[in-house]
Amino acid sequence: MGVMALLAAGASIWAWTISAGHIEIAGKGRGDGEAARAPVAIVLGAAVDADGQPSPWLAHRLDTAAELYTSGRVEAILVSGDNRRAGYDEPTVMRRYLLSQGIPDQAIAVDYAGFDTYDTCVRARRIFGIERALLVTQDFHEPRAVAICRAVGVDVEGVGDSRARSDRIGWAVGWARERAAAIKAVADVVSRRDPTLGRQETSVKEAVAWTRERRR
Repeated sequence: MGVMALLAAGASIWAWTISAGHIEIAGKGRGDGEAARAPVAIVLGAAVDADGQPSPWLAHRLDTAAELYTSGRVEAILVSGDNRRAGYDEPTVMRRYLLSQGIPDQAIAVDYAGFDTYDTCVRARRIFGIERALLVTQDFHEPRAVAICRAVGVDVEGVGDSRARSDRIGWAVGWARERAAAIKAVADVVSRRDPTLGRQETSVKEAVAWTRERRR
């Protein structure tokens, strides 16, 4: 237990150090009066309910991304999630929810192989060609997510949703799980493991170009 605690502490310090100054809380900013902008918002996947609707936490992430788009801070949204087993499809649910919130279909790109945060970040860079982005997830998840993405070559600024704090037990469990997840994050970054890759996608670039033309 002592060794694991030390590893978790060291990995968490790594995540907090790399992400320092690169995270804002949705609706509150970073505290310096600046609102980061980027061509695309990357939304990390989360649980989907049995009825095919996003879980409350995932809906919060998508609402945050929709606001980033409608406010002009991004020009496209990449939804990235798990679709590895039959009957479970986070990215399609995420896309459908954004459409219901008025986000144009042409502005949405989909990553069906974002099986975890590391996979999403590596694929964002190597498959979708993303160099700069706003990364959307819950606030307690942002340090690890931002650190991973920046470590694999994506210049991200985190935009964290804090509404999950209303679920105090769930938020506390999520925060605790992050300590162990940080160890895996360091291992992934150091080992430079290859996620599921495949052919390069142009959907993000096309979505950005479509929005820029529309906003002229």
